[in-house]
Amino acid sequence: MTDTHPIKRKPVPRGIAHTGPVILAYGFRPFFLGAGVWAVLAMGLWIASLAAGFPIGAGYGGPAWHAHEMLFGYTSAALAGFLLTAIPNWTGRLPVSGAPLAVLFVVWLAGRMVLIRPDVIGLEWALGIDSLFLPLLFAICLREVVAGRKWRDLKVLAAVLALAIANAGYHALIVGGGDTGLASRLAISAYIMLIGIVGGRVVPSFTRNWLARRHVINLPAPYDRLDTIALFAGLAGLGLWVLWPDHPATVLGCVVAGVLHSMRLARWQSWQTADERLVLVLHLAYAAIPLGFFAIALVPSGLLDATSALHVFTLGAIGLMTLAIMSRATRGHTGMALTAPPLTAASYGFLIAAVLLRPGAALLPDHYMTLISLSGLCWMMAFTLYLVEYAPALLTRRKPRPE
Repeated sequence: MTDTHPIKRKPVPRGIAHTGPVILAYGFRPFFLGAGVWAVLAMGLWIASLAAGFPIGAGYGGPAWHAHEMLFGYTSAALAGFLLTAIPNWTGRLPVSGAPLAVLFVVWLAGRMVLIRPDVIGLEWALGIDSLFLPLLFAICLREVVAGRKWRDLKVLAAVLALAIANAGYHALIVGGGDTGLASRLAISAYIMLIGIVGGRVVPSFTRNWLARRHVINLPAPYDRLDTIALFAGLAGLGLWVLWPDHPATVLGCVVAGVLHSMRLARWQSWQTADERLVLVLHLAYAAIPLGFFAIALVPSGLLDATSALHVFTLGAIGLMTLAIMSRATRGHTGMALTAPPLTAASYGFLIAAVLLRPGAALLPDHYMTLISLSGLCWMMAFTLYLVEYAPALLTRRKPRPE
């Protein structure tokens, strides 16, 4: 005889850990707080280095340090906060919290500290310490996904593994005196694919929920073949960009990917979300993906420089999407209303200004340093406002228990 009764899953626990330090109750708390603080500090140190010759990164090199800390410092913390909060929803398992979460955060923090002046303990030791975080994050997330038997989410972890490889490769290229562009492009591509995969779930889902509450008839299209084709086209375009950034095939691949991702976004009813900035910002961040593909396609012809094109992805898609998710997840998981108050909306505005100013530095070379500095200051203002609005909630506010 076989038991035909379905196995009942326990509901996903909400508002976990009502005892112990609040900051260690859920992954988003320490990592979103750390990401916000480091976004401000790392950019401030970089601007000080440019303006006053502050010796950041020592033997690692100031420009390399800046690029690394934006790609693997700030963004890896934002990614960790998202994954450690989302994976329990995907698997139905308890979230990583308490001492294991504290250890993981300390590993991330140690990487940030040793790279400021890696010569203090030796460059190789500093790079080794920094290289620990992403493999550890990957191992923890893999354990949870496998235990929860959520096999379709392994593709998300593939991007985390690519980031770990890119980080180790970046360090190896620094030590060997090579060009870090390959590792940087791999890391950026991994983040863009993550936004394509996960953003392809959350952007239309959050939009559908918000529009449905307002009894709107035209809702975002459900996932179908076009979404899959757009993701594979994006993967192909990014792969070509990583390996052969100036090849004609890369231009063609990125144009095709940009068109398909534009078509994908057009089906999500973006124009109906203007009344709620918490939803609209998700669409604006996703729009930077096709814009980034088109920007890359312009580089070989000389119409746009490679650094400006790269920043469409890093500031626009990655920066704006991480800020959007951090603010929304913080509100949702601490019991705040899912709407963007003035400070949150202003933080989005400052980051969009940073996105617009950064390419302008290459277009107006006489004002290069001014525009670079203004873009950096806008970035710092965006995350300062995030901290002002949400640091108290991350540190102290627990989500109310359901009645």
